[in-house]
Amino acid sequence: MLNEIKVCGTPEGYDAKIILDELNKKHNSVIHVARDDKRMRAMSDALEFFSPELEVFTFPSWDCLPYDRVSPNLEISSARMAVLSKFAENTDRNFIILTTLNAVLQKVPSKSDVQSYNFKAEVGRNINERHLREFLLRMGFTKSSTVREAGEYAIRGGIIDIFPPGYTNPVRLDLFGAILDGARLFDPETQLTIKKLNEIELAPVSEVVLDDISIKNFRQAYRSQFGASFANDPLYESVSAGRKYQGLEHWLPFFYLELDNFFSYVPSATITMDHKLETDIISRCNLVADQYEARNFANENKPTKDYAYKPVKPSELYLDEHDWKTILKNRRSLVFNSLPQALGPNIVDVGGRIGRNFTPERQSDNFNLFSSLADHIKDRLNFGPVLIASYSEGSMERLSGLIEDEGLQKPVTVSDWSGISKHLLYLSVWPLDQGFETSDLTVISEQDILGDRLIRRPKKRRPENFLTDTQELNIGGLVVHIDHGIGRYIGLEVLTVGGAAHECLLIEYAESSKLYLPVENIDLLTSYGHEEGLLDRLGGAAWQAKKAKLKDRIKDIAEKLIRVAAERSLRRAQILEPVNGIWEAFSAISL
Repeated sequence: MLNEIKVCGTPEGYDAKIILDELNKKHNSVIHVARDDKRMRAMSDALEFFSPELEVFTFPSWDCLPYDRVSPNLEISSARMAVLSKFAENTDRNFIILTTLNAVLQKVPSKSDVQSYNFKAEVGRNINERHLREFLLRMGFTKSSTVREAGEYAIRGGIIDIFPPGYTNPVRLDLFGAILDGARLFDPETQLTIKKLNEIELAPVSEVVLDDISIKNFRQAYRSQFGASFANDPLYESVSAGRKYQGLEHWLPFFYLELDNFFSYVPSATITMDHKLETDIISRCNLVADQYEARNFANENKPTKDYAYKPVKPSELYLDEHDWKTILKNRRSLVFNSLPQALGPNIVDVGGRIGRNFTPERQSDNFNLFSSLADHIKDRLNFGPVLIASYSEGSMERLSGLIEDEGLQKPVTVSDWSGISKHLLYLSVWPLDQGFETSDLTVISEQDILGDRLIRRPKKRRPENFLTDTQELNIGGLVVHIDHGIGRYIGLEVLTVGGAAHECLLIEYAESSKLYLPVENIDLLTSYGHEEGLLDRLGGAAWQAKKAKLKDRIKDIAEKLIRVAAERSLRRAQILEPVNGIWEAFSAISL
């Protein structure tokens, strides 16, 4: 491919700077295709360090296997639709879009279809409340008493709360008759206003929109491909009735006259890619083919009366190797490689190299780790600034103290790239796995110095407040599942699975969703402690968000306690030092 350029000397972290250079020099949008979600997050962190003011969009992949029986997570679907809606409209600004190989190998609704599903409203102008209600229903929003996560809405008289795709917080609309009197972002936990808005823009929550046209398209395509016999087919029956069916998105091609690829939304953008994506493309295409064949095999060997999973053809929902090469053929694309290579046609070297790793010093008793680090820093300061990237504020402070103990001047703490200018030692919070070096810059990661972060799964313990017996439960009472949140205990039910009877606890969640928990897993439940409370939505993101916030608060408290303990220890040493001196003098006189 003539437009493909192999960019060597781009270790991970430094490749973000090359992407920014491409954005600024070519004045063109950039789509970066990462190997997986982990690499996409790492690229996002690097871009935030080098250019924190830059708006970066993320287009994630579905969090389920091809031809799965479950739908992608609502939060992921909302994020995807927010990006599609944004770039379905023509924009003069240039952006960076981060995505993964799995995400771009899957087809999406066309720009014209996505444009037809947008809804805009401005403060001070008339708004048709009935049309808004119909839009929310058709676009897959879920009605809730209290809005807490993406894709939910609540109506209370002239106040409408909506959590639209692409928004970090829900929006509250204040209606005065038919006029939109005000709009504001608010915190779902405290209900306090975060920011006032002049306009709002709503996009669908899911890539499947169940309106009259899409339902008609689905029925025709389903009959055309699988015949006209649909006895005991809950998918066909649910869609025909306009009801959402679990895993519905895996029949996406049937709801539209045509699908498109994600790159068509930004037709002139430069495509940058992680190293060795070609191998990953082959693996992904093989996985899709295997999943399709497995579904077909199960369909052909099913019992007569059982429902058959009828998969769409891979070519209708996924791109293959030929499609990928065709897309890149007329695009400017950069393929990153951290290692140097011989220069040649369409091969350039931007001078980055993988940084020094201090593993030998850590493993040897003959070397002082931080003495070797100090020597390396002194040497590299002759070429330019040196930055040590830490995982957290706490680790950054500890490294600063250890470095000062080796005779180096106190490092300068910076929040981003704009604070680095002189030949000095800098410290910043940047969760970088591996450092890199250029002719005028050295970046050392915390992992280079201290080794891989030890992330161990905590041993499962059974706290005293965890339930151990069904007799401890009250029918109708609230319980908390460690993974799914607050639910209501309904009672015991016996399910027949694989021809064997199994006793399960039935727990009801919001929207009448039900969870059957085997009795042997009762230790996953705790009593809620209150008779009333809001039920969480089964499979929703609100409970996980609550747990994540609590973990962050615990971490902050722990770091503060460590800092307070260190300060007390230091003050105690300062107080005891003169006392010890007096005692030594007194002892000498006595002798």
